[in-house]
Amino acid sequence: MDALPTRVLRTGGNPVTETAATGTDWQAWQESWDRQQEWYMPDREERFRVMLDMVEAVVGPEPRILDLACGTGSITDRALKRFPKAVSVGVDLDPALLTIAEGYFAGDDRVTFVTADLKDPDWTSVLPHATYDAVLTSTALHWLHSEPLATLYGQLAGLVADGGVFLNADHMIDETTPRINAAERAHRHAAMDRARAAGVLDWVDWWALAAKDPVLAEPTARRFEIYGEHADGDTPSADWHIRTLRAAGFAESRAVWASPSDSLVLAVK
Repeated sequence: MDALPTRVLRTGGNPVTETAATGTDWQAWQESWDRQQEWYMPDREERFRVMLDMVEAVVGPEPRILDLACGTGSITDRALKRFPKAVSVGVDLDPALLTIAEGYFAGDDRVTFVTADLKDPDWTSVLPHATYDAVLTSTALHWLHSEPLATLYGQLAGLVADGGVFLNADHMIDETTPRINAAERAHRHAAMDRARAAGVLDWVDWWALAAKDPVLAEPTARRFEIYGEHADGDTPSADWHIRTLRAAGFAESRAVWASPSDSLVLAVK
């Protein structure tokens, strides 16, 4: 996918006049997204907890946050509930998820949203701040192949303030353990199948609902024009992320949490 132009969106306080007449329940959409994501990752809240534990441990309870590939703002939501004096900038390219994020955070002047393509070499130029205490992301960067991801890590090393942190929770597959990987995947998917039979929405069903919503239909259509059904990225191991982050300019990097399929890697500038 070619890099798309970047543009700054409005802060959380401005979309009210655009959405108030529709009566859209943004909290319901936010919660619906969370439930759909939890179907794939039942330990999603645990990774968020550890992520914010490490933010507080390293940079304290009042961080300036960059929520990278923010989606609906799930990380920002949890960060601001835990750290009321924090501020957050959410950056993403998905117009539908950003519409939900803007509606959900409407009126909260601690939050700003930016539209940017992380593969655009100049995407950092539209950010409102030069540096951030914490750059946080979850289950998003596997949409990139390893080479552009390594380039992105180099850019993030310039955005994280000295002493600040970058945290990435994502699918990080150790290809040296194929039998363990296969057993874990079979066990996880069996549980997913049971939940699906009980009525849980999967990725396809959730987007089908969004496409029928009067407010989300148009941004959802644009979203599929940008991404297609799903991007074709990589899931390198945690060791790859650790090595690449150190090569990019971070002083320290290691995994601070892991599930059988995912890891949370912390890098300190």
